[in-house]
Amino acid sequence: FISKLQIEHFSLKSTLPSSFIRSFYQVSCWISLLANNMMLVMDTQQFNIFDEPIEECCSNPITGFFRDGFCHTDEMDRGLHIVCSLMTEDFLSFSKSRGNDLSTPRPEFSFPGLKAGDSWCVCAERWKEAYEHGFAPKVYLKKTNKKSTSIIDIEILKEFAIDVN
Repeated sequence: FISKLQIEHFSLKSTLPSSFIRSFYQVSCWISLLANNMMLVMDTQQFNIFDEPIEECCSNPITGFFRDGFCHTDEMDRGLHIVCSLMTEDFLSFSKSRGNDLSTPRPEFSFPGLKAGDSWCVCAERWKEAYEHGFAPKVYLKKTNKKSTSIIDIEILKEFAIDVN
């Protein structure tokens, strides 16, 4: 990554606004931090509810707190994006009504917006809330992080499973 010091030594420095330099530096620091956390997560094996390595939830669109396709988590993931769910119109509408619009594309974040039929690592508390209101989507248990069972009863998750009999 290019540090702020390196940017300031470019001959173009005088043509770049200082706000651009600060923003670029902040983004490069954030990317570096995220990359380091991804390495920590990858070094620490995470498991699904069957105590097996988590399977990939979705890579198109790319999901997960780390945007690695998996429902991996760590202490920075305050939302606990750990329940691999099959999106439905009902759940997407419910989530939007709760302030988390997952269906609208956000090109500035390379987010295409979700539609019914997409898989996504949903926040455990949001999934539980949707369940309590009758809008919970189906889940892929082999792709769902075991930590979800500390928030959602495992028997409820099994009721909504689409990847096990």
